[in-house]
Amino acid sequence: MQALVQRVLRASVRIDGDTTAQIGPGLLVLFCAEQGDTEAKADKLLQKLLKLRIFRDSQGKMNLSLQDLQNSGAPAGLLIVSQFTLAADTSGGNRPSFKNAAEPIQGQKLYDYFVQQAQGGHAQVETGVFAANMQVELVNDGPVTIPMRVA
Repeated sequence: MQALVQRVLRASVRIDGDTTAQIGPGLLVLFCAEQGDTEAKADKLLQKLLKLRIFRDSQGKMNLSLQDLQNSGAPAGLLIVSQFTLAADTSGGNRPSFKNAAEPIQGQKLYDYFVQQAQGGHAQVETGVFAANMQVELVNDGPVTIPMRVA
């Protein structure tokens, strides 16, 4: 299971021209379930994500997590978007293989589980729509982009 985490000033998802989700300052998480992934892996990824210290403290150092921001009353949005292309294998030819991505039914089950758990542990959670053709817009803050993987 993996995610690409981006610290953002704002982010949104549009589907068919309509904004379906948006956040202000916080994290945009591109989420990918892979073959063999489990709910336990999703739990582990979420715990790491919520405690990932990539927000600036009063001295300007990356010392604060999304949970720290939420606990202090600061804006702390979390936008979770499914992104099976993170499982791309480009080692063969010029066309990526997605054989490592979870099958769609399992991928959606794990995505929905991850979102549900995030909603239970964080106040502001927005989402994309699984398997939809989405346009994701963001203003990356920093830029800070962190790949995360749990085994």
